[in-house]
Amino acid sequence: MSPTRTTADWDPGTYHRFRGHRLRPALDLLRAIGPLPAGDVIDLGCGSGTVGPALGQLRRRLVGVDTSPAMLDYAERTGSYASTEELDLANWRAETPPALIFSNAALHWVGDHATLLPRLAGMLAPGGVLAVQMPNQNRAPSHRLWLQIADELFPNRIDRSRLPGVMLPAEYQRLLRGLGQVTLWETEYYQDLAPDAEGHPVRRFTEATFARPILAALSSDEQNRLIAEYERAIGKAYPEAADGAVLFPFRRLFFTLQV
Repeated sequence: MSPTRTTADWDPGTYHRFRGHRLRPALDLLRAIGPLPAGDVIDLGCGSGTVGPALGQLRRRLVGVDTSPAMLDYAERTGSYASTEELDLANWRAETPPALIFSNAALHWVGDHATLLPRLAGMLAPGGVLAVQMPNQNRAPSHRLWLQIADELFPNRIDRSRLPGVMLPAEYQRLLRGLGQVTLWETEYYQDLAPDAEGHPVRRFTEATFARPILAALSSDEQNRLIAEYERAIGKAYPEAADGAVLFPFRRLFFTLQV
């Protein structure tokens, strides 16, 4: 088995291994957006620009914002973005009121949503939309086992403040309903993960995202130990079919806010 060698930056190649599964929720979110006022479209946490071509169909000036230079390099190559900005998402501010702030699978990496989301909403043009999708999978075995096993093998080594997280749906509803018209929903995607010669498909899916800060806290040998134990445990929760494929339920939280 081959572990992910984590660095400070994201690995677009590792992330793209499951590009189709990661793109579908973004397209579902985009389809939920109605008419927009004049203004730019901001792809906040644009990553490698996977959603850029679809957002380009809105026929607005498209700006990509991300913390990762490697991901932004990929995004720029799509040709979809008028400009890109390398910034901490928590510190980004719009130069002019945007029509749409679109954030797909990014804001769960940013803390203090009670402050962040009203601030983003306050930047929008009148009638503008904040559209957000975040994985809501932390309590599932796919994610929980990474942290549980790491704590057993290496007590007090994992900084939980670096892990992604979301609030309860009702908390987002209470936070946003005074700011405009809120629509909030969850979808559980049953993802058919293809066999992978380098390890269990769920391990390969999660190590590129949720497990990154966990693995980054460990040495190479410690990463190997953690991955070996995760591989031993994960097959019980997500058994492989005869051909090695795995059916992987994955829950995501969505909301739109029109101001």
